[in-house]
Amino acid sequence: MDSVRTGEITRTTRETDIYVRLELNGRGESDISTGIGFFDHMLTALSKHSGISMNIKVRGDLEVDCHHTVEDTGIALGQALNMALGAKSGIVRYGTAYIPMDESLAMCSLDLSNRPFLVFNCDFTNQSCGGYDLCMTEEFFRAFAFNAGITMHINLMYGSNDHHKAEAVYKAAAHALKAAVAFNQDGTTLSTKGVL
Repeated sequence: MDSVRTGEITRTTRETDIYVRLELNGRGESDISTGIGFFDHMLTALSKHSGISMNIKVRGDLEVDCHHTVEDTGIALGQALNMALGAKSGIVRYGTAYIPMDESLAMCSLDLSNRPFLVFNCDFTNQSCGGYDLCMTEEFFRAFAFNAGITMHINLMYGSNDHHKAEAVYKAAAHALKAAVAFNQDGTTLSTKGVL
């Protein structure tokens, strides 16, 4: 059960050029550069708090806006996670976390089920934090969930500072993911069907 679980994806389109490598059995070490400082900050938190080591390099059409860069990073990261998990046998599968960030509180509950779905209930006050459009938070997690095969529910319970709110969301997702990708005690697949 201590096999190295890695995923590596190169994704190139007319809008973005993305390289992602992740290691589930890593120590949450990261080397991340997307061209969007606040997004780098969120992905670094996702890596550190999930314990998943991530190397993410992105060149995107930021002269347009951040949309393609953020969404396509979610696609590639989801594909890399799906690759690293393989058949998803022997994992805990479910994870739920409530994470406070000063005055903000966020919750993420997820199932690595191979049935992708996203419920996202988060309201932001401002348009952006730095060069990161806050509306792209939902687009990132949708792309990530659908490409990794995750049923994911994210709820921002309350908060007033948009930086804190977004960070609580990313960290809640990280801690839920950390629980779900871990191996269960007996190594069996947690499904009445026998497979995920």
